Amino acid sequence: MARLNLLNISQLGFTGAALRTHEGAPAAPISAEEQLRRAVLACLLWKDQFYEDGVTISDRIAGLVPRVEAARVAALAVEARERMKLRHAPLLLVREAARYPTHRGVVAETLARVIQRADELAEFLAIYWKDGRQPLSAQVKKGLAAAFSKFDAYALAKYNRDGVVKLRDVLFLTHAKPLTAEQALTWRQLIDGTLPSAETGEVRLSRGEQQREVWESLLIENRLGALALLRNLRNMQEAEVEPELVRHGLEAIRVDRVLPFRFVAAARHAPQWEPWIERAMFQSLHGQEPLPGRTVLLVDVSGSMDAPLAGRSQMRRMDAAAGLAVLLREIAEEVSVYTFSERLARVPARRGFALRDAIVQSQPHGGTYLGRALDELRESYDRVVVITDEQSHDRVPAPRGRGYVVNVASYRNGVGYSTWTHIDGWSEAVVEYIRSAEGEYPIA
Repeated sequence: MARLNLLNISQLGFTGAALRTHEGAPAAPISAEEQLRRAVLACLLWKDQFYEDGVTISDRIAGLVPRVEAARVAALAVEARERMKLRHAPLLLVREAARYPTHRGVVAETLARVIQRADELAEFLAIYWKDGRQPLSAQVKKGLAAAFSKFDAYALAKYNRDGVVKLRDVLFLTHAKPLTAEQALTWRQLIDGTLPSAETGEVRLSRGEQQREVWESLLIENRLGALALLRNLRNMQEAEVEPELVRHGLEAIRVDRVLPFRFVAAARHAPQWEPWIERAMFQSLHGQEPLPGRTVLLVDVSGSMDAPLAGRSQMRRMDAAAGLAVLLREIAEEVSVYTFSERLARVPARRGFALRDAIVQSQPHGGTYLGRALDELRESYDRVVVITDEQSHDRVPAPRGRGYVVNVASYRNGVGYSTWTHIDGWSEAVVEYIRSAEGEYPIA
């Protein structure tokens, strides 16, 4: 999740450039670092979005890296990986940093930190060689070698695939040194092709085992993580897995680190298990400290929010927005929820998936008139939180008090700056940032 943008535009030292959103509203000029944050923190790399294609976004990221201080680029890569759970955008940031003498000093440490799955070793090299094969820099070799040492035999076997770049290729190119005798043996097996196969569901399915048998055995043995279970509910439905086993799996998984939008998307694809999915979602929100005062939540339901997060992704921006709305509805002491598109519409006081349904069905999904919605809003509040892709048709006024814009897209220009506090991406950390921003001036 992005850090808070607490600077007034006048403090950024920009003159009034004629910037516009894709729908025509005046957009705020922002620093190169803030532009990079916009492009990265809601980005699924090289995947097309509603208004911009993935190549345009990735090219913008590449062009911005040398304009941002090296330490800031490194911090953004770590934030994108560890807070936003993005995999490929952090790798691109490090790859671009490796091109410039001013940035190379942060490459090794950052690369070792953002590579958190064994397959990301090969994926980084694929990004590094996207425009043609070339020698690895010393810092890249050092970072890859340090990252390689983090993975045990199971992790390496799980992702030891026959891709363009193989894990053994990474080992040869980096000249990594094993830290223990056990690790030396594992690496020798990887090189020789004798590393025992990891018995994952994917491996078993690739061998031709029956889908129903594979999924049911994984559920009985409780070997599916929360995300893997949620993502495969549709596959389990199609394989006619015993429903009681799925319900048991949903009750048994650890959900403390799963964001609400994951449950929203899962329920859309597997509605027959919605009561158990919703129960797991509420469990993931349990125990959070209340957000004090009166909160007004404005959710963008314009047509662009119905688009997938990227390319052919099954996740929509509306899922991310509804998930954040569900989260804020649970932890805000007092909250009113509205949607905006062509008009402002108040949403009934519902929770969970009923709130999701009320948001989606509140009005037709047309244009993006955030300015009109704010002008029509008559309710008083301690804070107003807008969840949007920021592509407004009309000029956006200042909030009447504290105002937050949560941006869920990677588009070039946006409206949520100046008198607004700007947050890029979607996560439960939205609430942490609101608390941080208000910590110095708590609500009376």
